[in-house]
Amino acid sequence: MSAATPDRAPFTVVITRPAGQSSELVEQLEAAGLATLDFPLIDIAPVADDAPLCDALASLERYALVVFVSPNAVDHAFARHAAIWPHALPIGVVGPGSVRALARHGIAQPEHRVISPAAGADDESTSFDSESLYTALEAAFGETGFEGKRVLIVRGDGGREWLAERLREAGAQVDTVAAYRRIVPEPSIGAWARVHELLAGAPHAWLLTSSEGVRNLHELAHEHLTADEIAQLKHAPLVTPHPRIAQTARALGFDRITVSGAGDERIVRAVVELVAAVPTVVPPVSSNPAHSPAKSRMTETNASTNASPQPSATAPLPPNQPFTPFEAQKRTSASGPLLWLAIVVLACAAGVGGYALNRKVVRTEQQLTQLQQANDTQANELRIKMEQALATVHQSDSQVAQLEGKLADAQAAQQALQQQYADLARNREDWTLAEVGQMLSAASQQLQLTGNTQLALFALQSADTRLAASDSPQAVAVRKAIAQDIDKLKAAPSTDLTGLAIKLDNAIDHVDSLPLSGEAPIPHATPHAASWADTAKVAAATGKPRWEVWFDEVTHGIGEQLKSLVQVRRIDNADAMLTTPDQGYFVRQNLKLRLLSARLALLSRNQSTLKSDLQAAQASLTRYFDASSKDTQTVIDLVKQVDAGSAAVALPTLDTSLQAVNQYRNRG
Repeated sequence: MSAATPDRAPFTVVITRPAGQSSELVEQLEAAGLATLDFPLIDIAPVADDAPLCDALASLERYALVVFVSPNAVDHAFARHAAIWPHALPIGVVGPGSVRALARHGIAQPEHRVISPAAGADDESTSFDSESLYTALEAAFGETGFEGKRVLIVRGDGGREWLAERLREAGAQVDTVAAYRRIVPEPSIGAWARVHELLAGAPHAWLLTSSEGVRNLHELAHEHLTADEIAQLKHAPLVTPHPRIAQTARALGFDRITVSGAGDERIVRAVVELVAAVPTVVPPVSSNPAHSPAKSRMTETNASTNASPQPSATAPLPPNQPFTPFEAQKRTSASGPLLWLAIVVLACAAGVGGYALNRKVVRTEQQLTQLQQANDTQANELRIKMEQALATVHQSDSQVAQLEGKLADAQAAQQALQQQYADLARNREDWTLAEVGQMLSAASQQLQLTGNTQLALFALQSADTRLAASDSPQAVAVRKAIAQDIDKLKAAPSTDLTGLAIKLDNAIDHVDSLPLSGEAPIPHATPHAASWADTAKVAAATGKPRWEVWFDEVTHGIGEQLKSLVQVRRIDNADAMLTTPDQGYFVRQNLKLRLLSARLALLSRNQSTLKSDLQAAQASLTRYFDASSKDTQTVIDLVKQVDAGSAAVALPTLDTSLQAVNQYRNRG
């Protein structure tokens, strides 16, 4: 059938797809003799932030399935994916348009696995939507095939969540990324002028391929059209590929809707059938808004054009009467006016009755239309409320799942704490012995470093008190070892290290004043007259002769005089006499160093070094210094006192207690 005849303007199809995506459809419509008007209601634009999309496409090895919800999703995703698509990664698409889009990018069977509901594309009952795609995916993977799998859904910004929710319910982990965004375009002035011409009475139909396009048309109509044009638009024929789009259009007031099914071929076939159903002469739409819905509704339901026949206001002329005699003519002329009067009365009555009946039918249809619109609105509101309720239920389910997870974590933490408490209760003795071991180790270190026996004794007593609360055999054995160390500390003699250090300091201070051997001054004898004793008394007392007594006194006096002139000393080390004054300085400095080293060894409790330094200091004093000097003897006495007192420097250790604790720790 031709879309244009000499008596009728060409039929125009208004295509509302995004710009540049209707070339094949336009060619098929024009081949069918239909005019087209490109009137995009949606523009496709890239997303503002494509980082999530790029990250997901860069890590495709994580996913077991990738779903593209539309050809736009395919094109925008592959515009950002330059790598080769993995052959083993399945792809799910909604319809044949997405399959062709994948083929343009080199993704097609049999090299790649493409899953879609296109297997029944020749069946009129086949629908290309998320529900059909999920059925195809479930058939391909099985009912439990999504358990533990990760699925990527590439869609537009703010797309439908139905498929993602079903996959999550099936046990999959779903990631959704936006590949493009939809924006409301502003049609050109020329496009609006053409729309005004179509709404003025030219035959046309609108092709709406998305629910969002229907909503955008509704909004743009209220901004750019008059009330009469909006009413004409609401009663214009609409062709949609999916029942969900038709439901959205019906909820917004459109009442002449044809569902064609997905695919350009189905759309063209539905438009051609719609054009064939349009009458040759299109009646003008009444300017009265109250009459328009009724007339449109009658057109949609294929009702008769008149509810009842309305007779003309003037009755038709009767047929010519045949020639009759005069009487017959007289009777005829007498009954003629009555007949005409009856006909006029019947015609008037029929006209009034028909008009009243027509008005009643119109009002009834208006009421039915209003009721249907109200029902559609209520159904849409109910659907929206149900979707909101379902979203609330899903949100509640997710919150309950989160709470259950937190409860499980809390129970696990409680069990862990109970286990730790039980372990702590069972190992209380181990903790006590570990604490005692630390106390004994610290006390032993302090005893060796500072020699503070009182602090070590206090630590041992504290450890014994700590173990007194336990009656275990191990604790008793450790307490016995601690008691032994306590007895050793109490029996250890106290050493006055400070006093010994002071004696060494005094010895160091006297070194510079010590005389070397050979430097001591020799006292000179003072000659004095000998006092002669009474020889007579000595002779009488001793019985010796007087001359013998006198001779002894003379010889003794001479000897004393000689002894005062000569002094003899013994020097065992001959090299001491050969020491020069300069060498004497170094001898004193070496002696000081020995005494200082002995002092450090005393304070650090280095018994061997202390003894060695003290012996070397004593040898130096007896070898190079004058032993008859009081200063030398004083220093020698100080060194001997320190040497004798250093015998008590060796302090007791806490090895007995530490060994007992270590044996308990290594008992296993």
